[in-house]
Amino acid sequence: MGFLRISILFVLFFIAFCDEQLDSHLLPRPLILEYTEKIEPKFAHYYGGDDIDELELQCTSWRFGVEANNLSPWKTIPSECACYVKNYMMGRGYGLDLERASNEAAVFARSLQLSGDGKDVWVFDVDETLLSNLPYYAAHGYGLEIFDSVEFDKWVEKAIAPALESSLKLYEEILGLGIKVFLLTGRSEHQRNVTVQNLIDVGFRNWDKLILRTSDDHGKLATVYKSGKRSEIVNDGYRIVGNSGDQWSDLLGYSMSTRSFKLPNPMYHIA
Repeated sequence: MGFLRISILFVLFFIAFCDEQLDSHLLPRPLILEYTEKIEPKFAHYYGGDDIDELELQCTSWRFGVEANNLSPWKTIPSECACYVKNYMMGRGYGLDLERASNEAAVFARSLQLSGDGKDVWVFDVDETLLSNLPYYAAHGYGLEIFDSVEFDKWVEKAIAPALESSLKLYEEILGLGIKVFLLTGRSEHQRNVTVQNLIDVGFRNWDKLILRTSDDHGKLATVYKSGKRSEIVNDGYRIVGNSGDQWSDLLGYSMSTRSFKLPNPMYHIA
């Protein structure tokens, strides 16, 4: 009888823990999605009581739609998600998502069989890919305000945007593998000097090309502009093996890379 009781307890113990033991081999840790640590009291202005949890779920769903490119073009974040986006951008979740994208890009880069002829290229966007404009957007509602190009250009001229550390690590690894780096940005040609200064000041060096919008490129949709520039790169005999950007317009179109990596950005949309 005692043996039977012990056997039953053992079975119950095994059932209680077997799911976690099996799941631990499916994906690298951490396996759990990180939500914001705490919803700011300001959410109560829009929803009260138990509805705060519902609002967080709705805003998480909206952010997923942004990152999956499922939403129609949008100009500002939903007003009711202002605190959610702030908490995400300033919290651990944004950093984890950046690290995940960069780590996966590094794994892919290491797997490449390079030609050795100096024609393998990795394209990087600049804003929210190498440089972070979070200090600017923190002062402008984290995307709650309609984009003001004049004010943003004043920020760019300061050349003080910090580096995204996970992107800097990836950038250095790409160079170390012998892959050339081309920077393709929507910034204007007249911002070349401050862009170069900012990039160098925060640790980015030894790129082969920095491509900015010329007067002929103004007015073009970002997808059209960047596709055209990638086409020029390919026509010059280069192979674009990788592409990193925070906007789908950095990655889609034609003359696409062998593989592209989308960095998170729920603050603004560029078509």
